[in-house]
Amino acid sequence: MKTGSSKVQDVLENYKCAVYEKDVEKFLSIYATNIHIYDCWGNWECKGISLWREKVIEWFTGLSEDGELLKVELDDLTIEENSNVAFVHCAVTFAAYKEKTGEKLRQMTNRFTYGFKKVNESWIITHEHSSLPIDMQTGKGMFHLK
Repeated sequence: MKTGSSKVQDVLENYKCAVYEKDVEKFLSIYATNIHIYDCWGNWECKGISLWREKVIEWFTGLSEDGELLKVELDDLTIEENSNVAFVHCAVTFAAYKEKTGEKLRQMTNRFTYGFKKVNESWIITHEHSSLPIDMQTGKGMFHLK
């Protein structure tokens, strides 16, 4: 289900909506089939849409089972693009809320970098990298600097 985003900003809005709606197909529609992801959770990398689908299903299923909604905000957004490729970096804040009460449960902010490619006049994400700064004293990720 390719939605066909003519602007990079549209892809990012689709990302936010798909996470909130926990819509796996909508979420995956913005990624290339040969996506390469460096994530700060679990594995070193994720290659290909099939493996990414498994990770996304696990993520969204966990949110549903816990009765949570996840809101995504993009801050400090920088978009550089030419006619066929684009580069984006930003701070992405994920805030979890109880679905029934709207009570805020937790929040964290990651640094994200995206590589985009235009295919058939639509932008898709071909590379994604998320990271957290590390506290050198403890070796733990620093989730709340932003």
